[in-house]
Amino acid sequence: MHFLHKEDEVKELTYEDAFLLPQYSEIRSRMDVDITPPDGTGATIPIVVANMTSAAGKRMAETVTRRGGLVILPQDMPLDRIETIVQYLKTRHPIFETPVTLEETECIQTGLSLIHKRAHGAVIIVDKNNRPVGVFTEKDAEAKDRFAVLREVMSRSIISADEQITPREAFERLHSEHIPILPIIKKSGELSGVITAKGAVRSTIYKPALNGKGEFLTAVAIGISNGADKRAEALLKMGVDIFAVDTAHGHSQRMIEALKAVRSVIGKDRIIYAGTVTTAKGTEDLIKAGANIVKVGIGAGGSCITRMRTAHGRPQLSAVIECAKAARAAGAYIWSDAGIREPRDLALVLAAGAASAMWGTPWVGTYESPGDIHEDEDGRLYKINFGMASRKAVHDRSRNDDVFTQALKEYFEEGISEGRIYIKPGLESAEDIIDLMMSGLRSALSYSGVRNLSEFHEKAVLGVQTTAGFQEGKALHRY
Repeated sequence: MHFLHKEDEVKELTYEDAFLLPQYSEIRSRMDVDITPPDGTGATIPIVVANMTSAAGKRMAETVTRRGGLVILPQDMPLDRIETIVQYLKTRHPIFETPVTLEETECIQTGLSLIHKRAHGAVIIVDKNNRPVGVFTEKDAEAKDRFAVLREVMSRSIISADEQITPREAFERLHSEHIPILPIIKKSGELSGVITAKGAVRSTIYKPALNGKGEFLTAVAIGISNGADKRAEALLKMGVDIFAVDTAHGHSQRMIEALKAVRSVIGKDRIIYAGTVTTAKGTEDLIKAGANIVKVGIGAGGSCITRMRTAHGRPQLSAVIECAKAARAAGAYIWSDAGIREPRDLALVLAAGAASAMWGTPWVGTYESPGDIHEDEDGRLYKINFGMASRKAVHDRSRNDDVFTQALKEYFEEGISEGRIYIKPGLESAEDIIDLMMSGLRSALSYSGVRNLSEFHEKAVLGVQTTAGFQEGKALHRY
């Protein structure tokens, strides 16, 4: 990446302070660019869902990994729960999605409470042998008693397909039959999965993030407290692919000790990402201690108040530029953590040298995040969000400590404990966010005249702008 202006005159930058200069391009189609991260993780798009309890869970991991990204399961999650999710993910189909299912004796209210756990917009009604007998949608519940059973309102006309159908064939079947969802049936008659029209198209655009065995990639966070090596050993036995040694202030003795301990347990071949840091020295020290990837960014997150509480952190774009340079000199990579709100932000951090971008809060406001959906006084849907350094998260993390120790730990709060993240129309699913970000990124590469992310970093030209310059680039909405 090159600066349009003299670099020694540039102050510390974040996303709104910068822009990318269009350059001569021979890219004929935005689909001709390669957006695979260069970090060797196996991801096929440069997106990582942060290890936030309110964002990263089983459904999020399945959905994002199927489209090529990574999801880091939180360090607060018990090992037995982690093992259940890891084994679940490793048996998911690369194309067909896991349906929401209920038996026909369940009530309408149960169906409505589960229908938004995924973005399919339907519940498949099955018998006790997992054979489809009907389909239930929200439309079927209109003007019906919420305690009526599903068999009284479900559609019994099931149009399905076998497991040999291609995404294009599935799309054509859905289009010709005017149906929202296509159940996929095994030879035995059991339900295998489902596919929607959007899912069929996405399966031709994205490639899932798979390990060498063809299984969905799994990644799990480990804290730096005593026992990091034992947790790493347990995760290794489960078959976890990527180990995340994570803490708020990563440039510390405790982090380096934990990182070395985890590396000694898992061997040299598994990938460790570690963080968080904001300086070249911090990046270098974590790489020397065993990290393949260093996470960069303190205070940029939507649920983080570290900078307001401590004045410590750094404007995110400058942190990425410096740390990426140090990582590349050491033969390693960085991920930019937090602050991604628009596709332009993603383009900027990748141009600045990040291999992928991680963020958490916007993912909370999707169907696939772990929390339940709530409805406000105006009928708008939302989920509850909290930061991993919040009082709530600290309380959950220290639930096995004595009450005095819990109270002491909660004293140091650096995150929002509860906030509403609304389900935005058009961005209800994690896949909608992926589509928005990846379409913007593909266009960004074409505007810079480059064919992959490594070229993007080498050739991108970054300029510095005023606040007025940033505002000029926004769409003007008239009401």
